[in-house]
Amino acid sequence: MEIYSVQKKRFIFDPNLEKVRSNMTRSSGILLHISSLPGKYGVGTLGEEAYDFVDFLRETDQKLWQILPLGPTGFGNSPYQSYSAFAGSDLLIGVDRLVKDNLLKKSELADLTKFSDKKVEYEQVAPVKTALLKKAFKRFNEKFDLYKEDYFNFLGEHSWWLDDYSLFQSLKEQDPDLIWNKWKKPVKQRDQLAIDKAHLEFAEAINYQRFIQFIFFKQWFDLKEYANNHDVQLFGDMPLYVSLDSADVWGNQDIFLLDDKGNPTHVGGVPPDYFSETGQLWGNPVFDWERLAERDFDWWMARLHFSFKMYDLIRIDHFRGLESFWSVEADEKTAIKGEWVPAKGLELLKLLKSQIGELPVIAEDLGVITPEVENLRDEFELVGMKVLQFAYASDETNEHLPHNFGENFVVYTGTHDNDTTVGWIKSATIDERQNLKYYFNVGIAKLSDRIIEAAWASVAKMAIVPMQDLLALDSKGRMNVPGTAVGNWEWRFKWEQLKSSKKEYLKELTKRYNRS
Repeated sequence: MEIYSVQKKRFIFDPNLEKVRSNMTRSSGILLHISSLPGKYGVGTLGEEAYDFVDFLRETDQKLWQILPLGPTGFGNSPYQSYSAFAGSDLLIGVDRLVKDNLLKKSELADLTKFSDKKVEYEQVAPVKTALLKKAFKRFNEKFDLYKEDYFNFLGEHSWWLDDYSLFQSLKEQDPDLIWNKWKKPVKQRDQLAIDKAHLEFAEAINYQRFIQFIFFKQWFDLKEYANNHDVQLFGDMPLYVSLDSADVWGNQDIFLLDDKGNPTHVGGVPPDYFSETGQLWGNPVFDWERLAERDFDWWMARLHFSFKMYDLIRIDHFRGLESFWSVEADEKTAIKGEWVPAKGLELLKLLKSQIGELPVIAEDLGVITPEVENLRDEFELVGMKVLQFAYASDETNEHLPHNFGENFVVYTGTHDNDTTVGWIKSATIDERQNLKYYFNVGIAKLSDRIIEAAWASVAKMAIVPMQDLLALDSKGRMNVPGTAVGNWEWRFKWEQLKSSKKEYLKELTKRYNRS
């Protein structure tokens, strides 16, 4: 076990990981976040519905289950704006599994059954679920001897991030709307005496947070084992940036561009693009890459190794930010005024490759991609992305058309940021419709299935369809509209939507195009 020691913080990872972790052969799968799983408890979870979904994937010969980030979310409920790059969301814990563990009684779950099964009502579900989890915590303490060995092993493996996170969440509970940089100065600046005092003052709350993470990771790795045993790989998503209001920034202020009050001096985003005429201003603090290099990229190394244990494959969201990133002064109202600033992704990935060999990484290389970004991707033989919804806006030379891309890609009909394919077809421009008709030579009603088939038939080594597209849902099934703060991440599916004909279609398509 190798340990990085930086400013009293230990980032721990195992350098003796398997050199090849995943079998990135010709395959296919489904994009569906955990929260979108069906079920009667207000939100999709790591409970029985997740195992049922693995069974569906196995039944239809799908090898990949791609999900969104799993961390605890704040305002807007975006999994890309989490309180931690490492922690799991308490909302995703399966309460039915806690009943099996005798930490809850089935009768106690009744209050969670009153919510809609068509969408996630985050603000309503959260307090009810928290009350249940606190009951489970009480019983956990009463039966602690049953869990003691596993629990202490968990703390030993995860304390390097869990200590900061548990304290951070306990402090947040005092005033949930208050960002850490508005806390009292000694705690904000992490004075050791103040931190030690807070650990004593909030010991019970900290232990509750540790319990939540213990249960979350127990359930996650149980599910991963089940999926892997059924020949399904779990495909995770790593946002490039972390939220300002997170344990990561509070605990590692020197690796971000912050002023002496803890406010970002520059924030991340992208210039005007397909999704927005004014660009996307994400508000996340950007990295101080010089300082990261001085620290031998320890925080990034810990994050990457952690993710490789969590998932069989990971997608690095906004991969181009590892080559250069769009930096916008923090007081700007839009992302129009910014500049591309060089990053140190080459050095970072070289270090990673020296430790584990082959990198089981998909590079989200969409948008304005320069030759330098492509060179960084190709230097490490990372898998890129193609999206068929982007393929019909121009002529037959479009790089997203199946006849124009090579094997080392994952091809999608659309992503979590796109409209559903049915919704996109309905709102397509005249030129896009003409190109679709020219390319497929079928009517609008059959286009959705033909686009899925085009993905499966392509030479791309992996093909993935969002669950909404498999179900041929319109825009009401959309997961996220970039640039909007509310109404996103709520969609859920119901098992009755998944007709046997759809299963047969998916299985037959997968066999026909040799993705079984």
